[in-house]
Amino acid sequence: MKAAVLYGDEDFRYEDVADPVVGDNDVKIQVKACGVCGSDIPRGLCGCAHYYPIILGHEFSGVVAEVGKNVTRVKVGDHVAGVPLKSCLDCPDCAKGNFSQCKNYSFIGSRDPGAYAEYCVVPETNAVKIDDSIPFTSAAMFEPCTVSLHGIRVSKYTGGGTVAVLGCGTIGLFALEWAKIFGAKKIVAFDISPEQLETAKNVGADVTINTLDKDFMEQAMAATDGRGFDWVFESAGSVPTIQMSFELAGNQGHICFIGTPVKEMTFTKKLWENINRKELTLTGSWMSGGTAPFPGDDWSLTAHYVATGEMIIDPKFIYKKWALKDCREAFQDFKTPGKVKGRVMLVNE
Repeated sequence: MKAAVLYGDEDFRYEDVADPVVGDNDVKIQVKACGVCGSDIPRGLCGCAHYYPIILGHEFSGVVAEVGKNVTRVKVGDHVAGVPLKSCLDCPDCAKGNFSQCKNYSFIGSRDPGAYAEYCVVPETNAVKIDDSIPFTSAAMFEPCTVSLHGIRVSKYTGGGTVAVLGCGTIGLFALEWAKIFGAKKIVAFDISPEQLETAKNVGADVTINTLDKDFMEQAMAATDGRGFDWVFESAGSVPTIQMSFELAGNQGHICFIGTPVKEMTFTKKLWENINRKELTLTGSWMSGGTAPFPGDDWSLTAHYVATGEMIIDPKFIYKKWALKDCREAFQDFKTPGKVKGRVMLVNE
C-alpha cells in the first residue's frame, strides 16, 4: 500500500510499504480521510515522534476492507470511524472503564502505525460503525468530538447555566456544541480570530468575544450580569486562556481543562486565590471514554448526535483538504503561525 511515512522533521515520503496484517480479532480499514491533529504538528515538524520512520494519523474514517475470523461487530463494506486509543483492557483503570487512564496503552498514529496510509488495521473494538450518510471527512472528526464530549462529562456538567468556551479551534467548537445540546442557558465563545468566532456563532454561541479587545473582561462580565460563568471549558491550552479561566468563573463555578498546555506557567497569589474565594471546582480531561465497554459511550453518543444532525460538523471546521500524497506540503502551512484555522484533512481519492 501507499503511505505518507515520516522519517524526520518535515521529511514525509509518500511511498510503498507493506500491507498491514489482519489478525483474528482485527479490522482492516480502507482509509478515506484522516485529520491532522494539533499533536501531530510537533511530531511532523519538531522531532517529537516516538520513533522514525513512522506513519502518523489518528483521526480517521473509512470503509471496512477485511475482517478477522472472530470479528462480529462490523462487516466488509461498513463505514467506520477509527478509535486510536488501544487500552490494555486488563488493568485496574480499564476495569473501572477509565480507558484513557490506562498505564499500558498504545495509540494508533504515535506508538503504532497510523492512518496517513491507504489502509490501517485496528482491533475490532476500535472500529465504530457509522451511518453511511455521514461524510468521511466528518467521521474523521469523531475523535476530537469525543475528546470534547469527555470534557463535558467528566466535569459533571449540567444544563441551565452560563458557559464560557475559551479557544474556538476544533475541540472548543465541539465543546460549545455539546454544552448547547445538553442545555446551556447561554454560551459565550472566546478567541482571537474573527473567523473562528464567526464559526462559533454559526454553531450555537450566543455571544462571541475577541480577547484582543481591551475591554473583553468587561464584555464577559456583562454577558453574565456580573456574576461570572457557571462553567468554563478551556480548550486552547495556552497560558493566557488557562489563567483567564480563573477570572471568568463565577462563585462555585466549574472549570474543565481540555486543552493541553505547551509551556510552563505560573500563577500570582491573587489569581490562585480565586480557587479559594470562589470555591471553584477544577477538572482535567484526557482523551475520551465514558461508560464501559471499550471504547466507551463517548463514541456511540457522538455517532448518534452527528447522525441526527444535532451535532453540526460545519464545513468551516475544515481548513483545507489535501491528497495524502501531498502530506509534506500540507504540513508546511503549520509553519506560519495563525495561518491554519480549522482541521487540515488528508484524503485518499
